[in-house]
Amino acid sequence: MNTQHYIDLENQFGAYNYKPLNVVLTRGEGLWVWDVEGRKYLDFLSAYSAVNQGHCHPKIMQAMIEQARKLTLTSRAFRNDQLGPLYKELCEMTHSHKVLPMNSGAEAVETVIKAVRKWGYKIKGVPENQAEIIVCRNNFHGRTIAIIGFSTDEQYRDGFGPFAPGFKVIPFGDAEALEKAITPNTVGFMAEPIQGEAGVIIPAPGYLGKVREICNRQNVVLILDEIQTGLGRTGKLLAEEHEGIEADVTLIGKALSGGFYPVSAVLSNTDVLGVFMPGDHGSTFGGNPLACAVARTALKVLIEEKMIENAAETGSYFMSRLREIKSSYIKDIRGKGLMIGVELVPEAGGARRFCEQLMAKGMLCKETHDHVIRFAPPLIITKADIDWATERIQAVLTP
Repeated sequence: MNTQHYIDLENQFGAYNYKPLNVVLTRGEGLWVWDVEGRKYLDFLSAYSAVNQGHCHPKIMQAMIEQARKLTLTSRAFRNDQLGPLYKELCEMTHSHKVLPMNSGAEAVETVIKAVRKWGYKIKGVPENQAEIIVCRNNFHGRTIAIIGFSTDEQYRDGFGPFAPGFKVIPFGDAEALEKAITPNTVGFMAEPIQGEAGVIIPAPGYLGKVREICNRQNVVLILDEIQTGLGRTGKLLAEEHEGIEADVTLIGKALSGGFYPVSAVLSNTDVLGVFMPGDHGSTFGGNPLACAVARTALKVLIEEKMIENAAETGSYFMSRLREIKSSYIKDIRGKGLMIGVELVPEAGGARRFCEQLMAKGMLCKETHDHVIRFAPPLIITKADIDWATERIQAVLTP
């Protein structure tokens, strides 16, 4: 079957809620993926950072196979021998007190909204149904009804209302705006350390430190959505480490399974997750033994194979190579670790055409917000791979 056959099948039978590049992939190994016609590509998106460890990492695959042969699902009606060890390992790695496992990133966000609201009512003393959570403009926390209700992207909201109340939006990177927005009913502030979907927007140094101080002083729960930035992507296990802070609640997902299985988690202090009682929240698949075994190994290889350190080193090298490119199309280059965005001037005609040209040269990446090319390769990339990619990037960005 050729590429067009599979595209036709998707167009005929699938909902039109994505606009992917017209490449049909069938196999992956490490940095590389192959399409149905045998063409080879260097993956510079990593499934939006879900494949930080590289495609089909052999140790994670082996863990999945071994666990699948023994036990895959119990529901949380019973206990399993993988859940407790995952809790312990995650808490030790991240200095967390409690863990609540879910499946997708959006589920983790929904979970923390519930937990922080209940904390506000039961611990802080906010009047019932008056809790407020502050979020940032241009945020991306998922696409459930509750989450899109506090999005500022009109496309995400168009046609889907009415939305849940209880959210207040402020500019990203503005600590003073946070201070002004807090009221006695404010229970939480939720933000991404770096806004990925918005175009790799990085706040000024010191921002998260100021936010941490404000939340401490005002008794507001600081929630950091590290679903994309976490687990090594920025050259630290968690992006919050760049400013030496710890959130009250941290959300992780994507690379938590190395791309093998949907796994996410809410990492929290005891106060916040301690408000949940049996029956308050749950998931049939959340915390299942297969997911836990996969996540435990995905975390282990990140550390043992020094992928986080490699992300810091090669990310810095990649940024330096990109800045060597002399192109009238480039407006800005920004990034941290291996989370990098190249913003183009409007005259460039949008980022997608450059992604299509790079695909033709054997390199896969994706545009975000029309004018930004996002580069986020697996954390196993080498400087030689970056040199190979930079040659192709320079070729397509040189008018």
